[in-house]
Amino acid sequence: MPRNPKRGGGAVKVLLIVLILLMIAATALVIWMCVDLTNRSKPAPTTPNNSLTVTLPRDTEPEPTETEPPETTLPEPERVVATATIASQGDLLMHKPVFDTCLQSDGSYNFESIFRYVKEYVSAYDYALANLETTFGGDQFKYQGNPEFNCPDALVDSVVEAGYDMLLTANNHAADTTAVGITRTVEKVREAGLAALGTQLNDEEPKYAVVDVNGIRIGMVCYTYGYSASNGSFSLNGLAPIKDVGQVNYFMNNNLDKLYTQVQQQMDAMKAEGAEATMMFIHWGTEYQLTENATQQQIAQKLCDMGFDVIVGGHPHVVEPVDLLESTVDPDHKTVVIYSMGNAVSNQRTGISNLFPTGYTEDGVLFTVTFEKYSDGTVYVAQTDVMPTWVNMSSVSGKKEYNILPLDDSRRDQWQSLYNLTDALFGSAEKSYDRTMSIVGEGLTKCQTWLEQAKADREAYYYDLALHPEKYPAETVPTEAFVEEPTAEAA
Repeated sequence: MPRNPKRGGGAVKVLLIVLILLMIAATALVIWMCVDLTNRSKPAPTTPNNSLTVTLPRDTEPEPTETEPPETTLPEPERVVATATIASQGDLLMHKPVFDTCLQSDGSYNFESIFRYVKEYVSAYDYALANLETTFGGDQFKYQGNPEFNCPDALVDSVVEAGYDMLLTANNHAADTTAVGITRTVEKVREAGLAALGTQLNDEEPKYAVVDVNGIRIGMVCYTYGYSASNGSFSLNGLAPIKDVGQVNYFMNNNLDKLYTQVQQQMDAMKAEGAEATMMFIHWGTEYQLTENATQQQIAQKLCDMGFDVIVGGHPHVVEPVDLLESTVDPDHKTVVIYSMGNAVSNQRTGISNLFPTGYTEDGVLFTVTFEKYSDGTVYVAQTDVMPTWVNMSSVSGKKEYNILPLDDSRRDQWQSLYNLTDALFGSAEKSYDRTMSIVGEGLTKCQTWLEQAKADREAYYYDLALHPEKYPAETVPTEAFVEEPTAEAA
């Protein structure tokens, strides 16, 4: 039977239509994918500065970047920026037998032998001074010792060569060659390049000194007790009265209030000139007494209350104790004091007089104090020490000499070879050392212990202040009160 042509042709048409539609859809899909790929590959359009830019989140998170922690610097505490060690020595008591040993064959004088062994130490200190227990009155006065001291000028040259920087010129022998000697002594000391403290050329000159030592300004004052004073004249040693024109700093034991008034004025003046620490050098006490008397104690306490940091005494010709005083005005303030430094050189020897049977007049000290200045500008006494000295009288090449021997205990085993001592002289040096330390040892230890602890406390405070400044609020600076000026009617 023949097939139906119409029926078979309709199926084919339907199939063709479906295939065509599928091809159109596939073509459209391909075209859409190509267009989308092209759009993705194009760069993003730039946005004008004044337009708002919106950043869409990305499909992937950005890789984290490593950041270093900020460096932390600890604050630096206040520190020591300058130190100054001041060395003080006792009496250059120039008896005639002493300076006669310095006479040369040509008639000149050379005092080098006296300082030969101590020079090494004196020249090493930042600042050194000694008490000049004589005058340079010139050859118009007789060269002699007690009771009216006058010494050849050459002494001052050897003092300079030994390394001293200052001479204390206020003592009970300062006027032994009258007013002429007072003036000439100051002139000769200054001409040699040294400072003279305690006497001056006239009343207009300062009666103190402010000395800059390694950047630390130290105010210094020197006084001596007087024998008598009345009607505008004075005598220091029971000699003829001299008109008082303000050349000598002296006080009377029966009028200490006048001393305190003058010293307070000088303290104020030194502070006004920038003094950051203060020292008082004073000629006082009782000769040949191994302990201070009540007047010395009274004056020392008053000077401590005034604010002096160090007190250095002389005149007794023997060493007297060291002590640490506490102010009755400011309990935080303390003062280091040595009541007497003894003799640096003299002819007061055992066997010379019944006043010196025990050898104490042959003894002296190099008394040192060290000041420290911190970066905040404050200055403190940081250390103190005593080196005993002994006056050795011996024969060198057939000629007698007086030598100041520094008894440095760390070199005790070298004393004999350093100073050319016999066994007997070495034994005498050891006895001198023991005598001195028996007098100053206890007080020296007291001072050193307190100063060491004070420094430890100070530096602990500075360290804590740097780490925790909030614990230490700044001091309130008072402002001047406003006072309304009176009106004309009120006036």
